[in-house]
Amino acid sequence: MINFGIVGFGLHAAKRLMPGFRSARNCRVVALSRRNSAKAQDSARQFQIPLAFASAEELCRSSQVDAVLVTTPNACHLQDVLLAIQYGKAVLCEKPMGVNEDECRRMVEAARKANVLLGVAQVFRFEDSTARLRERLSQGQIGRVVFARSEFSFPGGADHPRAWLHDRAIAGGGPIADVGVHCVDALRFILQDEVVSVQACGRSDPISGDVEAAAVMSLEFARGTLGLVAVSFRAAYRTPLEFVGEEGVLRADNGLTVERPIRLEMLRLGEVVETEIVSNPDAYTRQVESFAAAVEAKSAFAVPGEEGWKNQRILDAAYRSMETGRSEQVRLLPQDSAAD
Repeated sequence: MINFGIVGFGLHAAKRLMPGFRSARNCRVVALSRRNSAKAQDSARQFQIPLAFASAEELCRSSQVDAVLVTTPNACHLQDVLLAIQYGKAVLCEKPMGVNEDECRRMVEAARKANVLLGVAQVFRFEDSTARLRERLSQGQIGRVVFARSEFSFPGGADHPRAWLHDRAIAGGGPIADVGVHCVDALRFILQDEVVSVQACGRSDPISGDVEAAAVMSLEFARGTLGLVAVSFRAAYRTPLEFVGEEGVLRADNGLTVERPIRLEMLRLGEVVETEIVSNPDAYTRQVESFAAAVEAKSAFAVPGEEGWKNQRILDAAYRSMETGRSEQVRLLPQDSAAD
């Protein structure tokens, strides 16, 4: 049994992570930290978590914690991940892993040097819907993929519980950083391919201030697929996925959701010829169980820190493109290549 400590226990931990841990068989939460000591104690009582700390360092220092799950605001990820590594703890970091490529590089290199497991919490890799799309594309059901589309919108206005959402210094960006990373990662995973260039356009508004409120990213993949990612803080929750091939189309109206069943559809010549219903209620459970199994050295974790680093290089290229108005190359490491 792997004992987790959650650093920065807040809305995401309460709404998503704790229900996932309740169903897990090989791990549990034994500690949490919040900057406000009273709130930390309240959360611990509410979720029956034995240990409550007012700092990440106290939690990481605890001998009762085997693995640390970092859920603090984005700009805090670097210091919290490095702290966990310093104390020899396996660490699973929420997405986006950092606010720029250099932060992600520092995390990955520190984990390698300390021989500590580092993973990034791209939970949609643990969904049945993304797994089925990946499998069906691999089987060539729609032929060579010409276009790939992923969108992610949700209402993230001024009253959103994450008050820092529109603060570039804390968030690193707007919806490109917050949910665009999910879209990018899902397309990379399903296509089993790497992004080589990005062109992006974003729009801010009086609420978003110095970050974008909505944006579109055009992606070029190494094998020639052209991708489109559209993200927004100003629309109802929606997460469509679509793959257009030379021989057909695969799509899911809300492919990135754990809330309700998802209908996967295959189209040929504009007509739906096959449907499949899948559900993702246990994606968060699968994520923590997989990480716990990796901590126990029973299997490899599917989303190591290097994947968070790759995603961040794509986000960085998108933000460069918004500044220059040009397509920007993704800075790849020598070992990067399209997946087999």
